Amino acid sequence: MLQKVLAVILVIACLTVSSVFADDATLDVLVYDSYAVSEDLVAAFESANQVRLQFIEAGDGTELLNRAILTKDAPLADVILGINSVLVARALENDLLEPYAAPALDSIDDKFKVDAENRALPFDHAGICLNYDTAYFETNGLDVPASLEELADPKYKGMLAIESPVSSTPGLAFMLLTIDVFGENGFLDYWKLLVENGAEIVPDWSTAYYTNFTAGGGDGHQPMVVSYDASPAAAPFYAEEPMEKAPTAAIVADKTCFNMIEYIGILKGTDQAALARKFVDAVLSPEWQSDLPGQMFVYPVNSEATVPELFETFAPAPRNPVMMDPALVAASFEKWLQLWSGSVQLNP
Repeated sequence: MLQKVLAVILVIACLTVSSVFADDATLDVLVYDSYAVSEDLVAAFESANQVRLQFIEAGDGTELLNRAILTKDAPLADVILGINSVLVARALENDLLEPYAAPALDSIDDKFKVDAENRALPFDHAGICLNYDTAYFETNGLDVPASLEELADPKYKGMLAIESPVSSTPGLAFMLLTIDVFGENGFLDYWKLLVENGAEIVPDWSTAYYTNFTAGGGDGHQPMVVSYDASPAAAPFYAEEPMEKAPTAAIVADKTCFNMIEYIGILKGTDQAALARKFVDAVLSPEWQSDLPGQMFVYPVNSEATVPELFETFAPAPRNPVMMDPALVAASFEKWLQLWSGSVQLNP
């Protein structure tokens, strides 16, 4: 009899547990296509909160924000992750996000924060910098350019691949960098000098890095490319044996990099506000923040997070990166792109 009672209790318990997991809530997170996080962190969050995370890919950073704006009256997700510092002012102007003063903000430097109401919370940052093929420069006895002006020197003719600011986030950041350095009245003249010096403008980062760049793993023909400050750490990170020297390096001299910050926020209209706040807390936690360098080759904003030592060795931080006021970018963004599009053309 006791065995039958225990069996019934066990069945009921199993059914109860099954029903709990069957009825788990789903938290929808709108992300850009290249977002990555370790599976064990996702699994731990889901288990601890009885929730299933669903990441909805929405293209690149611009497409991500556009989808959120177009669907603001019937949001596609509960959380949006990946609004960059070029576009964050548009997100705030469109009133997409709920305020949330996450406890982890105390561990994040104020220089990364953009919103006093805590609607858009910083979660990573990366510098957009020129990368170069170290072997090419050594073999050809070339000095590494120490400023943007030097890129127009004839000795670097035909050596640079740049992404279009119209269709690429790194390309857009590089355009903003040139506006900061040369001014609104001078940046187009600078781009013309680059093109006259053989710089090639291509649609996206993948084309620039993997097709044009000599150290991109293909048959590239240009030893410099606009990429990320942490890109040179990729080869040592994935190498089976320790590397003493990386095949690429970033130019991190004064005002040669643009600092791009990415933000996370809770979308207005969510019916999962409590879970959304827990997810934001997770993303800003030291555990998730420490996962960022190895997953996406970006840097954490939480001062308690750790960064692999090889990043310090092969991807030193830019000395004086440009950080442009998001409100200024939002106000002038379309005008600058139109000016650029009317003066500079993609390579055929």
